[in-house]
Amino acid sequence: MNKPAAPKWNTSDLPDLTGRTVIVTGANSGLGFCTTEALAAHGAKVTMAVRDLEKGNLAAGRIRALAPAAQVELARLDLADLTSVRAFAKDWALANPQGLDLLINNAGIMAIPKRVTADGFEMQIGTNHLGHFALTGLLLPALVAVPNSRVVTVASQAHRMGRMNFDDLMGDQNYRQWRAYGQSKLANLLFTAELQRRIDQARLSILALAAHPGFASTNLQSVGPSMRGSTVEAKLTALSGNIMSQSAAMGALPTLFAATAPGLAGDTYVGPDGFLETRGYPKIVGRSKAALNYADARQLWQVSEQLTGVIYPFY
Repeated sequence: MNKPAAPKWNTSDLPDLTGRTVIVTGANSGLGFCTTEALAAHGAKVTMAVRDLEKGNLAAGRIRALAPAAQVELARLDLADLTSVRAFAKDWALANPQGLDLLINNAGIMAIPKRVTADGFEMQIGTNHLGHFALTGLLLPALVAVPNSRVVTVASQAHRMGRMNFDDLMGDQNYRQWRAYGQSKLANLLFTAELQRRIDQARLSILALAAHPGFASTNLQSVGPSMRGSTVEAKLTALSGNIMSQSAAMGALPTLFAATAPGLAGDTYVGPDGFLETRGYPKIVGRSKAALNYADARQLWQVSEQLTGVIYPFY
């Protein structure tokens, strides 16, 4: 007689998070909203770091309606502006002297036309990687203050098409929107690997991990076509997403698993367990050869410190 299959990991497996402090970037919609909702419903005090406070207020109201006991608060954070990143980190640390249990680097943009951040960086590498690099470094003392804290950075299967082009990191010579996106997502994994290496070297108890949502239905896919003014492409993207993708709630599960599951090693990468990792429940997954290039990881770290001016205070 066959044994019944073991149940798959889901939000019912989240532990009691009462007393834990969490920051989720891009928390007002999609994966960030679902991640925030699940963590807050299990007792965590979550700061929703959002660019648009009006949209953030609406999202926070939805979460409180779903979980009346949820502790969620809003703070403005624009990852495409290092002044905003510095202000957010300073204000958050002053308001939360007890430290930070969990930082979820979730916010991101995908395959947009060439744009630059307030600091002159190409928008995708600037938002998806450099903004989060700076934020994590500025919050490192708060993470150190809490034993066994975690940093989870949301990457993508698109990292597999990424290559680090240090000679033209900002795409000034040759910009291709999907190549730039792949590079930014590859940077997420290289950052996680190098962060964990430095954490281990400093003998800190922090875990740096990464996760990807598979093909999840969020508004991320529609932003690029909308910015290009292609209504046909936007409609086709939305249609294919509705047919092929899984829900944002399912897409958030790998992040939640990486954030809370016991026994994970540093630099673990989590994604869906279904066909080609496009959908399904969380499992530990592999990554591309380029994401295992530790020389690139070290070089990216050095370049990121130079560009952002954020030097990590390893202890």
